[in-house]
Amino acid sequence: MQEQLIRVNVLDEETGYGSKEECHRNGWLHRAFSVFLYRGSQLFIQRRALDKYHSGGLWSNACCSHPRKGESLEEAVERRLWEELSVSCRCMEIDSFVYYQKYREGLYEYEYDHVLLGEYQEEITCNPEEAMDGVWVEMEDLMEDLEQCPEKYSAWFRIACPKVIKVMHAWRQKAAERGI
Repeated sequence: MQEQLIRVNVLDEETGYGSKEECHRNGWLHRAFSVFLYRGSQLFIQRRALDKYHSGGLWSNACCSHPRKGESLEEAVERRLWEELSVSCRCMEIDSFVYYQKYREGLYEYEYDHVLLGEYQEEITCNPEEAMDGVWVEMEDLMEDLEQCPEKYSAWFRIACPKVIKVMHAWRQKAAERGI
């Protein structure tokens, strides 16, 4: 049986379920998440595998996916971090947004995307079925590259990454004010 994704309204209230294929073929709004990992002033980004059904070869956040029917957001994040990166770490939700992206006729992303952030200090090895490369990059360099070459990045990453960087800048500012 195909995994059932959670369909939602614009307030992230459950409205039903649909297979991943149905949700993306019909452009149904459904719950998703994007996980960002940081260490110091660096973020981990991955380059999506070329054979992904959309956005193959584009750079994106550490991992992203969808909670399944009966699965909490936290459970889904833990599952996908392990499946994609063999990583286990605590993540906190810092924001959310709704976005719509048409890739071609019959392939749409219409997602209520929860943005999560976790600290991870170790090296990361990407699952080659999910990502062809992964690197730690300085936030300042990433911001500049996002401005200069936005086409290199996935649609949701271009929305979520500035939110993450803004939160991390605020955290660093508070730490500096406290002398940490």
